[in-house]
Amino acid sequence: MSADIQYAPVADFTAAQTPARAGGNIAATALRFGSLITFALILVVFSLTAPYFLSIGNIGNVLGQSAISGVLAIGLTIVLIAGGANVVTGGIDLSLAANMGLSAAVYATLTQLGYGDAVAIAATLLTGLAIGAVNAAAVVLAGIVPLLATLAVMNIVAGLELVLTQNTVLPASTDFLTLLSASDSFGIPVLAYVLLGFTAIVAAIVQYTPLGLRLYAVGEFPDAARAAGLPLKRLLAGAFLASGLCGGIAGILSVSYLSGSTTGSGEMLLPVVAAALLGSVFSRRLVPTITGALLSTLLVGFLVNGFQLLNLPSTLVNGIQGLLILIVVSATTLLRKREI
Repeated sequence: MSADIQYAPVADFTAAQTPARAGGNIAATALRFGSLITFALILVVFSLTAPYFLSIGNIGNVLGQSAISGVLAIGLTIVLIAGGANVVTGGIDLSLAANMGLSAAVYATLTQLGYGDAVAIAATLLTGLAIGAVNAAAVVLAGIVPLLATLAVMNIVAGLELVLTQNTVLPASTDFLTLLSASDSFGIPVLAYVLLGFTAIVAAIVQYTPLGLRLYAVGEFPDAARAAGLPLKRLLAGAFLASGLCGGIAGILSVSYLSGSTTGSGEMLLPVVAAALLGSVFSRRLVPTITGALLSTLLVGFLVNGFQLLNLPSTLVNGIQGLLILIVVSATTLLRKREI
């Protein structure tokens, strides 16, 4: 079977669109390189004002401290890619921080009950996957807006964590946790290598494989993806499952870093959302990327570290994160409107 496709003349349309697209490309390039320049300026300013800021030990320390939020930001980025950039009707997972808290509580509880690392790790990862499955069912099967669905799941998961831990700290110490919390001969934490290795693996899958291209197609061009026969619901559900798995992995890293399960995991939500949303400014097309999520996570990490070295209130970083989110989301939204 064949079909003749008639194409409409496009010369006038292209000519009319060229100035707008050219202006959009210039603005997008300016935004991208402006973010890189800002990152570099932050490093320069802190290196001149804060002692030992650019030392190998301090850089490794920032990488290690950023491992938990980085893994969570990568999980959220996968959902943003598959669900679309509109965080209200598109991809968002607000349950990630609570997911990490409950997963960490499961790990610590099992170790206290005498179970080994293998059982604790498996149960923790399954906990994260289960939360991701609940999100996927709420969004894909029930058709609930992701913002509301994951917000509801966040509260449920946070409540389960309080029930499991009785709102107390659960210490945990095993050989595997000791290994994760160690440092090499240069003073670089093992968690730093975990973050870089995890980012490399996920970036290779999401940004350089057919599966990753399908996720981008579903998020950016859902109608075209549907016409091409892509399984939109399965891909979106898979993104939520991957995000849930990242929450479980972050839970293990959290237990290692804090030597147990602690309350207050909800405080991680803003840095994670900031890192995932800011990651788009490090890409050529202003779309979420895994490497962009890593760069934005490190940007926030170096900000916090520099404030600490200068004895400045680190709480100011929350305001800076909110301001950056507002600027980036506004700029990218305006640029996308100009391209339409």
